[in-house]
Amino acid sequence: MKKGNAIALLPIGVFLAIYLGLGLTFEYVLKIEMGFYNIPIVIAFLAAILVACLQNRSRSFDEKLELMGQGVGDKNIITMLLIFLTAGAFVGVVGRSSAQSVAYFMLSIIPSQYAVVVLFVVACFVSTAMGTSVGTITLLTPIAVEVAQASNFDASLCVATVVGGAMFGDNLSFISDTTIAACNGQGCAMKDKFRGNFWIALPAALATILLVLLLTAGNETAPVAQEYNLLQILPYVLVLLGGIVGINVFVVLLAGILSGAAIMLITGQTAATDLLSSMGSGAAGMFETSMVAILVAAMCALIRDYGGFDALLAFIRGLFKGNKGGQLGMGLLVGAMDIATANNTVAIVMANPIAKEMSQEYGISGKRAACILDTFSCIFQGVIPYGAQMLVAISAAAEMGAVMSAFDIMRYLFYPYLLLISSLVAIFLVKEKK
Repeated sequence: MKKGNAIALLPIGVFLAIYLGLGLTFEYVLKIEMGFYNIPIVIAFLAAILVACLQNRSRSFDEKLELMGQGVGDKNIITMLLIFLTAGAFVGVVGRSSAQSVAYFMLSIIPSQYAVVVLFVVACFVSTAMGTSVGTITLLTPIAVEVAQASNFDASLCVATVVGGAMFGDNLSFISDTTIAACNGQGCAMKDKFRGNFWIALPAALATILLVLLLTAGNETAPVAQEYNLLQILPYVLVLLGGIVGINVFVVLLAGILSGAAIMLITGQTAATDLLSSMGSGAAGMFETSMVAILVAAMCALIRDYGGFDALLAFIRGLFKGNKGGQLGMGLLVGAMDIATANNTVAIVMANPIAKEMSQEYGISGKRAACILDTFSCIFQGVIPYGAQMLVAISAAAEMGAVMSAFDIMRYLFYPYLLLISSLVAIFLVKEKK
């Protein structure tokens, strides 16, 4: 390993200073709602790349452009971008009514006293199927408030249960931004990451269900009745089953898009022209995420060439010893990135190249590295009070007349806390199979 150069990490510091500094100013000084998400993250990364280009004068600008091109042209980056866009098209086709059908169907067939547990299970399924925690929270929070208003259940508990379930799917879904970024960044098959990750997430989910049952035992609630269309659930089921079986992700998403389009047209939910527009809008919704992946790949190519990653690895090696220590260091690394950016996908994309180096240094498999990156980023993203998930939950609840703060929700966020415990157990007590 060549000699490290800590000053080469300056572009990352510049990005964090711009993004975190402006975010805190907008959010807490200027009191702008969702202040972190009013900052153009692409511009912050462009500023960081400019700093990287000004460093290392031993290389010409053309040589730096060539390095950035090699970073962006990596097979894993190209694959990641194509999956992002295809997954966006799928979500655009199936729409939100399909997810609501899942929720109302399950609430209609399960006894009303278990409504809060049903909310968690529905949020787990919907987020795994849709691949978006924010979308799941947007859809299900109004239903959670309906459940709370029809019962004696605490509205904060109902909303927190939805947030926890949403992070379950964000962590496991085959079409989640975080899964796509972690798997392609570490060169890991999605089915392998899912199988390894599932046995970390399942104990936390089961423990959450048990806790919710204990808290809500004896409470009665009126049924939440709404119309639903079971046929609309089929595309989600196809995507889930295809991913678990191990079919190529592009084939799975294509099957989901075609089946979703056919169902939406047959049931009269949309016209053909609107369907194409929705597909385009879904793909366009992934443009910023795709651009972030491109810019991070370019920036990291320069940082690696300057010796920045070698310096960071030397620092990490001094703090964490052995394979298990390396796994914990990797988890804390992506967690710190998430706290700074309030975006778990961006945190993973930024941590990916460093984690790849750590995998080789500490003998961590690509599957385990992808699990750690995705899981720890979702743990932190699920509980930070200024994250999109929390802000959307508070806003959606307020629209339904339920006023609550982030800290009201945080005390009931059982799943992220239990997922952290489950992750630590998996790192230190469970030996990975070769």
